[in-house]
Amino acid sequence: MEYFLTEQQQMLKELAHKIAEEKIRPVAAEYDKGDKFPWDIVKMFADLDFFRIYIPEKYGGLGGDVMDLVVAVEELSRACGGISLSLAATALATFPILLSGNEAQKQKYLPDLADGKYLAGFCLTEPAAGSDAASLKTKAIRDGDYYVLNGVKHFITNGGVAKLYTVFATTDPARSVRGQTGFIVEDGMPGLKYGKKEDKLGIRASATSEVIFEDCRVHKDQILSREGLGFKVAMQTLDKSRPGVAAQALGIAQGALELALDYTKEREQFGQTIASMEAIQFMLADMATQVEAARALVYQAARMIDSGVKDVARESAMCKLFAADTAMRVTTDALQLFGGYGYMRDYPIEKYFRDAKITQIYEGTNQIQRLVIGRHLIKKGAYI
Repeated sequence: MEYFLTEQQQMLKELAHKIAEEKIRPVAAEYDKGDKFPWDIVKMFADLDFFRIYIPEKYGGLGGDVMDLVVAVEELSRACGGISLSLAATALATFPILLSGNEAQKQKYLPDLADGKYLAGFCLTEPAAGSDAASLKTKAIRDGDYYVLNGVKHFITNGGVAKLYTVFATTDPARSVRGQTGFIVEDGMPGLKYGKKEDKLGIRASATSEVIFEDCRVHKDQILSREGLGFKVAMQTLDKSRPGVAAQALGIAQGALELALDYTKEREQFGQTIASMEAIQFMLADMATQVEAARALVYQAARMIDSGVKDVARESAMCKLFAADTAMRVTTDALQLFGGYGYMRDYPIEKYFRDAKITQIYEGTNQIQRLVIGRHLIKKGAYI
């Protein structure tokens, strides 16, 4: 379908597609099986200015927006959802600075992030605070001009490989969500440590680990926005970032569809290719329709955010929900079309199936997305 991409977005799409096919696809299985982080490809992303996409020109970026990021992440994820995550997760952790950082913080961090000098990680999730982000146990106690952080963040994407973290902690437990505060924490600060590196089902080329704070002293100048506004900063960030994870899901679904289509054109049974069978064509038709519908929703949500619409929680949740569910359905059907071969690691489709699952879980489970959408409907109606 025609989505009326700008000339810059079309060029970005073509470049990301080329990199996905020529540089990522040939090594995706190697990084997946080896559970290795793709530092060489991250460096290539930096050299190609991918980390500049969503950062304003004032801070060394290309001045793009969420839609530009979505286009790039979708294309890269067609080849590997794990490798593309180094870019998408850094964007997630950068958004709090873009949205709520003061000018000094932006001048200090955004140029280096745009250059790709280091990656960033978003530290919200904790062992006892996953979907319930209001129940943070990590504490930040004021001590003069510093805050002393203690607690554990887990399932942190880019954990251990990032050099910068946007961290959310409780500064006043008595005030619940109004007692949370966001901080910028740099790798190397005393008291910042890394725990277990997770051994994951999918996205194995992405680093996921615990980030631990033991009497980590963070200066008050590292606060995002103001004390007590951390929960608001985190929620605004997720509203803006969810089209990014939706784009990852969309790319995984598109890649799986393409593999399945090619395979059905080659695989012969009963003296004909299985693509010539009506039952197989029906499956492919449903898969393609679901992918296209997801793309339309993701692109529309990204454009709403870029247009300056203030309340995008519903649309952001919808695009993440639908794209992630689509990725799971399409990869499941794609694996089915490969038959027994699809279950074997000699064929690439099982990796897409494994990678798709996480998109229904992180950045808010799809059950949480349904809660967001449902509450919005009850409060504001179906056509608002």
